[in-house]
Amino acid sequence: MQLDLSQAIQTLHSGQVLAYPTEAVWGLGCDPYNQQAFEQILQLKNRPIEKGVILIAASLKQVEPFLTGLSAAQIAQMQQSWDITEQEQASTWLVPLTHAVPTWISGHHNRVAIRVTTHPLVRQLCEGFGGAIVSTSANPAGLPPAKNSTEIVNYFGEQLAILDGPLGQSTAPSKIRDIVSGQVLRA
Repeated sequence: MQLDLSQAIQTLHSGQVLAYPTEAVWGLGCDPYNQQAFEQILQLKNRPIEKGVILIAASLKQVEPFLTGLSAAQIAQMQQSWDITEQEQASTWLVPLTHAVPTWISGHHNRVAIRVTTHPLVRQLCEGFGGAIVSTSANPAGLPPAKNSTEIVNYFGEQLAILDGPLGQSTAPSKIRDIVSGQVLRA
């Protein structure tokens, strides 16, 4: 079911799952504070809750609730990694959990993954929604992430809400790094 931006924002507010293009692959998203919608994503993907997911946002302001306890230097490092062109590989950061993160989002981890996106449509989606949303690759476990809306329909059927648009210009999914240890989990 193809939606325009305002319909997609309403879909998130009404507790439904949305498929949308990101920087390099398609994602599935929902309101991170709606456990039922989140569980629907896990069911669609056949993904165990233990793994956790990424929260994606339009700006540093939208992820501030998740940055409690980090130093100004750590926040500046993340901000610098997010101030990139659309062609560059996005950066996702693992940050220590705060009370702002629902327990189901981080899985069995003591960190939560966050990213400020460069994708114009996703920025508008997060701005319209009013905060960060769940972002996990749009694919059933073990299959490659969807690269277009046709693949979304092939994977999940016609009933899934889709905010159609072009993928971003990045050729690879985001790098994932831990802000505390500096460890790179995905290059």
